[in-house]
Amino acid sequence: MHQFIKQHQKDILGVLNGFDRIRFRGTIRWLASLSGLGSFLWEQRVLLKDFKKWAQGLTKQIVEASEQIAIQAGRPMTYLYSSSDSKEELALAIAKANKVTEGLICIFKCVEPCITFKVGPNAKTLRLELRMLRGKCSHYYFYMLHPRLGLVHLRLQAWLPFTIHVCLNGREWLAQELRQRKIGFEQRDNCFVSIKNIAAAQALADQQLRTDWSALLNELRRLFHPVHDMMFKKALDIYWSAEETEWATDVMFRSREALDRIYPALVRHAITAFSSEHVLRFLGRYPNIRRYRTSNVISTLETRPEGICVKHRLNRNSIKMYNKQETGLRVETTINDPRDMKVLRPREGHSEEDKTWLRLRKGVADLHRRAEVSQKANERYLEALAAVHHERPLGELISEFCQPTQLKGRRVRALQPLSPDDGRLLVAVNRGEFALNGFRNRDLRSLLFGIGEATANELKRHAARTTRQIRMLRAHGLIRKVTKTHRYILTAKARLAINALLAAQQASSQQLAQLAA
Repeated sequence: MHQFIKQHQKDILGVLNGFDRIRFRGTIRWLASLSGLGSFLWEQRVLLKDFKKWAQGLTKQIVEASEQIAIQAGRPMTYLYSSSDSKEELALAIAKANKVTEGLICIFKCVEPCITFKVGPNAKTLRLELRMLRGKCSHYYFYMLHPRLGLVHLRLQAWLPFTIHVCLNGREWLAQELRQRKIGFEQRDNCFVSIKNIAAAQALADQQLRTDWSALLNELRRLFHPVHDMMFKKALDIYWSAEETEWATDVMFRSREALDRIYPALVRHAITAFSSEHVLRFLGRYPNIRRYRTSNVISTLETRPEGICVKHRLNRNSIKMYNKQETGLRVETTINDPRDMKVLRPREGHSEEDKTWLRLRKGVADLHRRAEVSQKANERYLEALAAVHHERPLGELISEFCQPTQLKGRRVRALQPLSPDDGRLLVAVNRGEFALNGFRNRDLRSLLFGIGEATANELKRHAARTTRQIRMLRAHGLIRKVTKTHRYILTAKARLAINALLAAQQASSQQLAQLAA
């Protein structure tokens, strides 16, 4: 990212990193599975034949409490016949019409799909059984203007297992903080196009990561679902997880003309030059084919009201780039399934000192690491885009390693990047998986000479030739050795030059002629 910012610094006001939209999920874990609910019913001495009456009694408490909240606040409760209606737009319209600047705006009620429980007869055992199934039930949406968080909404499922969703926006939260500290800014939608003190704004955005999320979410839950503490004979804790997070890096350009001048080339490079291996590397995955695991990588280009968007999706996670509100270049990483990522933490039941790399959890305890992974993804993406526009001509970039050089007093030949052999070598060392962990002699050997059957002498010749090629790349300063390993990694100037070469090879002769004119 630093290379991209340095390259366009004269046109950039500043950069802001932080959360965009976050959707949290609150789960009563004891009631979230068949076995858990079954054991809870047994403890509460609720028979299956009485399940429906018992569950309806709990739902009645939620309905009455929600209606009472609307009455006490003097705000409307509206039934929506279609769950596809934009509830946020409706809420903002109500807030504007009623001049609501703080507190509850309204409550929406609608019927939506959900995972729920029912009791029915088993034809084989001739007994009643508890079933988990997909169904529909009433949901309540509580929209409010929070004094600290801005626009927030809580969604409450009115039937078992009473799942809660809380959705907030990190940019709205930051805007509230900036207003309280009287730091001037211009905001369009949820995008900042200018901030008087960007360093102070970034410090405030960083403070969001130090939030006690469970305490904050439980505070919102008590506002709109107070009967949770009284519904059951015993207190049931809510487990809070981040179901979806969006982490955005906004590059604020000085003018629309400055962004429009470079954005078409950025889009073209992102959609034509970024392969599946690049997408895996951006999102922190090791691009290694394994028999027991598959990954679905899709890159799309679409025109949205806010701008032209390039999106790369890896299974349920994604990274995208789009021009936003005329002068903003946004790169955004969305994580729906964090299990593809790793976190250094102790195993459950082990001491804090006994840490190891484990799968990232959805729980809010790992939200700080989730933000760190997302930030690294955005930085890798912008760093890869730095190859598109560079002040130095391509000929000047590659001229350094197109001349003979020396390594430890021995002559090393010039590199020929447009020749088939050297071109294949440059493509191989630039693969996405090597950017994370580097490459070894045998990694290159399999790419350059294939993995088919070979005699011992042939393998020996391939290894020796690969050693000479690695030596040539080191002599020209294109790779460096990773300390205390047999691995090598590309240098910054090599990645820039190779990406520029690959971009030039994708362009037609007519396009190159137009650029040279």
